[in-house]
Amino acid sequence: MLSYRHLFHAGSFADVFKHVLLTRLLLSLNEKDKAYFYLDTHAGTGLYDLSRPWAQKGREFESGITKLWDRTDIPAAMKPYMDIVRAENADGHLRYYPGSPRIARKLIRPIDRIALTELNKTDCAELHALFTRDRNVNVQLMDAYQGLKAHLPPKERRGLVLIDSSFDRSREFARLAEALADAHTRWATGTYAIWYPMMGAGVIRGFEKQIEAAGIRKVLQFELSILPEDASTMPGSGMIIINPPWKFDTEMRTLLRWVWSALNVKSAGGVKVNWLVRE
Repeated sequence: MLSYRHLFHAGSFADVFKHVLLTRLLLSLNEKDKAYFYLDTHAGTGLYDLSRPWAQKGREFESGITKLWDRTDIPAAMKPYMDIVRAENADGHLRYYPGSPRIARKLIRPIDRIALTELNKTDCAELHALFTRDRNVNVQLMDAYQGLKAHLPPKERRGLVLIDSSFDRSREFARLAEALADAHTRWATGTYAIWYPMMGAGVIRGFEKQIEAAGIRKVLQFELSILPEDASTMPGSGMIIINPPWKFDTEMRTLLRWVWSALNVKSAGGVKVNWLVRE
């Protein structure tokens, strides 16, 4: 299986794809006055220094956020995401990249609540230090799938769950599908965003079939790839979203096409927007 530990891939094209979607989902939740709950099951450290050896090893940020840093034509819908990244780099030089916990914290309101689970002890310690004394954020050293059981259903009726596995264990797609079906049974009104690497058509189709067989409705799928399918490295990534906001497919189709054109240097890959299951 792929090992996609966040710190080695911070700011990559897959991160840009994932975090643009996350930002738009959270902003949609902000449109209503009622409080909501955000759970990040594979939270990582929350903030990444791109000058560190683990980021410099593959320099994957050059395939992602670096290509956007000096753009002056960022679409309006993408500006909140870029504003968050720029706020971490006040001197105007790209060095730090915010992970999903940091992005979420910049967007939630005082009435909202965040729970972050992370199984790696070192990463969890860094994450805890990042949110020390923050009353809106609860950090726990915990397995992601235990976290789903522990936190769902939340007291809030609205909310978002981000499941962003490192895919470093066998049967991870099967475990994801099983955990998602169980979580949805306990909290059917929540929005779920499940990130995955593109690892071959057969593997992804099997994952899709498992989700379809679970009987969950309103399942939207996004994929963005910048390399051919037969590339030696991961060509792209996808995200399954359950209970997406109204017209989210239309909004994100346009925005992701812009992202693809901005990140792609060889005109390979593309953008896919597909309803796996409608209402």
